[in-house]
Amino acid sequence: MRDSAPSPDRPGHDDAAAGLLDRRRCLGRLAALALAGGAVPAHAARRRPGRDSAAASLPAPVDQMPAVLRQALESSGLPLESFGLHAQPLDGGEALLSWQAARPFVLASTSKLLTSMAALDLLGPAYCWRTRAYLSGPLTQGRLLGDLVIRGGGDAMLTSADLLQWFREIQTQGLREVWGDIVINREAFRLRPEDLATTPEPTPERPHHVRPDALALDAGVVRVALRSDAGGRTDIEVTPPLHDVRLVNSLGRGGGCAASAVLRDDGSQLQPQLQVSGQWSPRCGAQQIRFAPVGVRDLGARAIEGLWLQAGGVLRGRVVEHDGGTPTPWRATEAGGGAAPFAEHLSAPLSVQLREMNKRSDNLIARHLMLSLAPDFPDRSATAEAARLRMRDWLRRRGGLRDEAVVGLDTGSGLSRLERATPQAFVHLLQRAARGPHWKLLQRTLPVAGVDGTLEGRLRGSAAQGRAWLKTGTLLDTRGLAGCVQTRGGRMIAVTLLAHHPDQNLIAAAVPALDACVDWIAHLA
Repeated sequence: MRDSAPSPDRPGHDDAAAGLLDRRRCLGRLAALALAGGAVPAHAARRRPGRDSAAASLPAPVDQMPAVLRQALESSGLPLESFGLHAQPLDGGEALLSWQAARPFVLASTSKLLTSMAALDLLGPAYCWRTRAYLSGPLTQGRLLGDLVIRGGGDAMLTSADLLQWFREIQTQGLREVWGDIVINREAFRLRPEDLATTPEPTPERPHHVRPDALALDAGVVRVALRSDAGGRTDIEVTPPLHDVRLVNSLGRGGGCAASAVLRDDGSQLQPQLQVSGQWSPRCGAQQIRFAPVGVRDLGARAIEGLWLQAGGVLRGRVVEHDGGTPTPWRATEAGGGAAPFAEHLSAPLSVQLREMNKRSDNLIARHLMLSLAPDFPDRSATAEAARLRMRDWLRRRGGLRDEAVVGLDTGSGLSRLERATPQAFVHLLQRAARGPHWKLLQRTLPVAGVDGTLEGRLRGSAAQGRAWLKTGTLLDTRGLAGCVQTRGGRMIAVTLLAHHPDQNLIAAAVPALDACVDWIAHLA
């Protein structure tokens, strides 16, 4: 994610001293083995018939684990039953590592890699999301005698800067004054309360739990930037600019450099208040506070009005949410005729959004992407069920996987524990993707071990540094890695490594154990 708060890929306690010590010990053993000339022979193979059946198209996997990896897993303190592992050459061949590979495991954010595969197949790397503006009346001498309708198209990376520039372009096109209202239309996504029940409730301190919104702005986050000058004055800048929100500066000039911000809207005040409090002084320099406002009235409307006015526009009416029932000219456009959009803002292409999503494990991009897979989106509003059905169809056609116990996606982000897969099936899909036209692009979107993204601080100094492209996954009770590892001899190995345990403290020890598996693969010839 984009901040250091606990998140599905950065839980905060993973870097505990015990976990780091275990990881160093495991990697040290593996390096010694590699220098000695290879891996310890695998345990006697045994089949596991009748357990967690895989799809008929996949052969029953054979459990095989080198002794050194068994020792690494056991040293984590987790039961071996907590792990599901599978590693196989990307271009096919016998598995190099397999343990409980036919058992479904919770995917956490490794599911974003499956969402990426489907999106590249179904939408293509050049796909863009479109935010559109429609006019409901005549435009005369710069004045719109009607409403300006802003229809969100599901762009999860839409920022205040994007919208400000777009509004300036609209004004350059000749629309400077809106004599009616600015109407916000979010109908590109139609979500029911039950569609959100499988994911955590968003809270101000957990912006990575923000829910899908067809007209999301700044990923649903408010940023408060603090800057102090030499004279002791503190400048506060709020993004997005929130129209008719009162800024309350309660900062004290003490010796500390700690500030917090909260947006209050309890109905007792005529206007919401953004209160910034704490201790701040000139020596503190600059700081940015990020939070997800929850339960604030008309926040999106306030942001859009603030940006329209900042761009130099005039608004005679208000900014209102479309109620879904009033006949409008843009509905005719969705049906294939009628009014055309007055202006259109194109998002960054899918290839760019995938990189942001996978490198930083961005949940909102993943959830928007999953919904965008719904048939006929955006001309037809996307529903969670329609998106899931298309994903299931893709899994059947692309991967030959017909059993939802083998692979099942819910939100596409990994926030839902309904998102599960067997390690074997996940590797199978990676192998299929490697034979397609978008593999190199997909690989480049993944964090690189010891280099960037959510793997920047892991596997440094190991044989895998710079040679493992893996999507990480973290929930309170789950850890995972999925992607590909290049061996010392240049072979590319598809891997899926998952761990689950209800003890939230104990599961952190799975990180060095999974890293040991990656390093062992990287040492292979």
